[in-house]
Amino acid sequence: MRAVVQRVSTCEVAGDGSTLAAIGEGLLVYVGVAPDDGEADVRYVADKIANLRIFPDEEGKMGRSVVERGGEVVVVSQFTLFGDARKGRRPSFDGAAPGDRARRLYEELLDGIRDFGVRPQSGSFGASMKVASVNLGPVTILLDSKRLF
Repeated sequence: MRAVVQRVSTCEVAGDGSTLAAIGEGLLVYVGVAPDDGEADVRYVADKIANLRIFPDEEGKMGRSVVERGGEVVVVSQFTLFGDARKGRRPSFDGAAPGDRARRLYEELLDGIRDFGVRPQSGSFGASMKVASVNLGPVTILLDSKRLF
């Protein structure tokens, strides 16, 4: 499972002409699921999202998590995180899990984040959406449950 975590001051996700999610200060997380991902991958990424210390502490250093900060989280599914553009000009998405499996693990990730006391908002799985955000810092962290990077 891969995730791109951005610290944001605001984020809004829209689809089908309506707002699906909107937060103030917190995290915008794009998530992609691989075919061989399972519960351990979900737990790893949920823990990282909830406990990454990327918010300022009293000294202005990155010392607080979204849980400690009482921030909000928006999670958006994005199979393109497993896009492979090493050959040619059109990326291959063979590295992404099939839709039904990806949806199940995506929903498990939302539950996993809830287990840390954060109520995540989400986009609409598999839908075309518009995501507007203001990256605060900017701070962007890449996560991979297989620890490839």
